[in-house]
Amino acid sequence: MRLSKIDINATLAEAKVLLENEKNISKELKSMNENLIDLVSLLATQVGLNSQNSSKPPASDPNRQKKSKPSSSGKKPGGQKGRRGVQLKPVDNPDRVEILKIDRCTLPPGNYTEIGFAKRQVIDVETKVIITEFQAQILENSAGGIITATFPPGVTRPVQYGSSIKASSVYMSQFQLVPYNRIEDYFLDQVGLKISTGSFFNFNKEAFELLSEFEIIAKNKLLNSSIIHADETGINVNGKRLWLHTACNDLWTHFFPHNKRGSKAMDEINILPKFGGVLCHDHWKPYYLYNCLHSLCNAHHLRELEWSATNDNQKWAQAMKVFLKELNKKVDDSGGKLSENQSRYYRIKYEAILDEANNECPPPTTERKAGQRGRLKRSKSRNLLERLISFQDDVLRFMDNVDVPFTNNQGENDLRMTKVQQKISGCFRSMDGAKIFCRVRSYLITCRKHGIAPTEALKTLFKGKLPKFVIEG
Repeated sequence: MRLSKIDINATLAEAKVLLENEKNISKELKSMNENLIDLVSLLATQVGLNSQNSSKPPASDPNRQKKSKPSSSGKKPGGQKGRRGVQLKPVDNPDRVEILKIDRCTLPPGNYTEIGFAKRQVIDVETKVIITEFQAQILENSAGGIITATFPPGVTRPVQYGSSIKASSVYMSQFQLVPYNRIEDYFLDQVGLKISTGSFFNFNKEAFELLSEFEIIAKNKLLNSSIIHADETGINVNGKRLWLHTACNDLWTHFFPHNKRGSKAMDEINILPKFGGVLCHDHWKPYYLYNCLHSLCNAHHLRELEWSATNDNQKWAQAMKVFLKELNKKVDDSGGKLSENQSRYYRIKYEAILDEANNECPPPTTERKAGQRGRLKRSKSRNLLERLISFQDDVLRFMDNVDVPFTNNQGENDLRMTKVQQKISGCFRSMDGAKIFCRVRSYLITCRKHGIAPTEALKTLFKGKLPKFVIEG
């Protein structure tokens, strides 16, 4: 790693050698200088981290540059020759027809006969309040008994909000992540309805309660699936750092907030303890407490290898980075799985790179300083190398199992909008709010994976039903 014209790694190595060979220095001063060298090494490592070589988001990159404009193809703007365009088509039965007549006073003298109309249609949207009054017939029999017709399910009060309003507010709150006060402004400005923020919370709470059965079904679907992705991210609940956990696959998603990040939370969620398939994750150690097959996220490995190659000058890291990318392409070209001979060939190639890496990036010496205990300190690159050696099967599982992807992107994608929610709202006001968000968003993302739009899913829910794929699946 370089800073201006200084090679930091070489400078630190030289400082260590000089300090080791210096005889006329007190033990205290020597120890202090060793600590300073370690501190400079740590700070240099942090300075070198960015979105290309670590899990840091691109927005945190120092001196972040704007994306360069794509090179010109030489083609003119707009549709190209031979392209079949798509345009708006008129409908046969418009909702409203306005007749535009000619002011005959503006015409020159003469006789004119109407022969038809030139038609043009304007597609627009109109947001308005629709109030439905249910009048239940009342009959009285000869004995004076009263019989009243049954109101529709859910119609329990003299005046109440309907399922469309509830669905719209929950959609904006839990899916589009719009804060309550802005939803209040929307209904007042666009519809003319004054709805309190307390009502929006009650709508979300009602959705949460209606989804209790869905959450049980989703958890069972996930723990019985062949592969799930797991991940977690920090959330702010009333100023306190908590964790939002996810377990998901391409059809189902489950979120849950918890005070803890590790196995205590995962045990209480109770998906991973019963899971027997392949668990895809980013090597967070608590995941390895569960008795299932594991698959590590190679997107993380590529970023860490990039750091080792550029900041630690590790040639093996560059070779491994190229190897993993080529292997991923080969697996894709082979339909998601390699043959036994191909798999054996690439394992040998993988191990050969690691053998070279062991020479270039050896383990620390077994000599200990006086009073030193515990595991000997390793460099960032050495830690990565030992992981690639020890967890070879988990790194390469994607090439032997058609269901296992190269990365854990599914888990990270499902979690990503949580970060947006935290940026917009700052925090959840309570754990109840976090639980509502998790259950409702689990439902909406799952419905979307099954081809059901979030608004449609919420309207179905507030009518007291669940989609067919949930019940019948």
